[in-house]
Amino acid sequence: METLSEQSRALVIGASGAIGSALVEHLLAHTPIQGVWAASSQPASARLMSLAERYGDRLRTLEVDITEATSIQRMGEDLAAEAKPLHLLINAFGFLHDERAGIWPEKRLEDISPEGLEANFRINTMAPMLIARHCLGLLNHRERAVFATLSARVGSIGDNRLGGWYAYRSSKAAQNMFTRGLAIECGRRARRVICLALHPGTTDSGLSRPFQARVPENKLFTPAFVAEKLLTRIDRARLEDSGGFFAWDGQPIPW
Repeated sequence: METLSEQSRALVIGASGAIGSALVEHLLAHTPIQGVWAASSQPASARLMSLAERYGDRLRTLEVDITEATSIQRMGEDLAAEAKPLHLLINAFGFLHDERAGIWPEKRLEDISPEGLEANFRINTMAPMLIARHCLGLLNHRERAVFATLSARVGSIGDNRLGGWYAYRSSKAAQNMFTRGLAIECGRRARRVICLALHPGTTDSGLSRPFQARVPENKLFTPAFVAEKLLTRIDRARLEDSGGFFAWDGQPIPW
């Protein structure tokens, strides 16, 4: 990534997940970045510990529960106490289903439940908003910075041709609206911050696993492939792109 230097720092939230850990690894392996903070509810996961052994002090782990506002606030305060700016923040998490809780993508209106709505909106919409609230100050400095959040093509209102999946689609559409609104506000108070909503494509992860049988050939991506493509899009983003919704291959997606 040409926009990251030896003085740059990044924060990846959801870093123990498939895409999150791949993003952390790519940043450490393929950029000169000074440091990556890997925030997760499982900071001692085997994958993150392996990366910590390999990259030493360039990787630091943080514990955060993205379903709890106080935990997100504490993460922001802990990072602010370091008195070091961030140049990249990526929200690399998402929620679609929880079999143990009986939450599954809805096929029809009668499948909608308060529990499913709350879980989707709490993670897919509320968490990115609260993270921005408590971390935007770390990105607001004299250098270019990016606030990127993983969305999903199914959150596009204009691209919705199949219906269903009400809670997930709606929570991602709301996330996209927030990203757009944040970009407008940053244009007034944090003018070097670029805000992006990114669709990673169907990635081989726990979120997509129950639905992979329907994925066309060559359209199920590895986390490493997705991480490389997303970071390439982030690297190429200009201020004019702020507030945009883009796919893994750089193509814009209609709202």
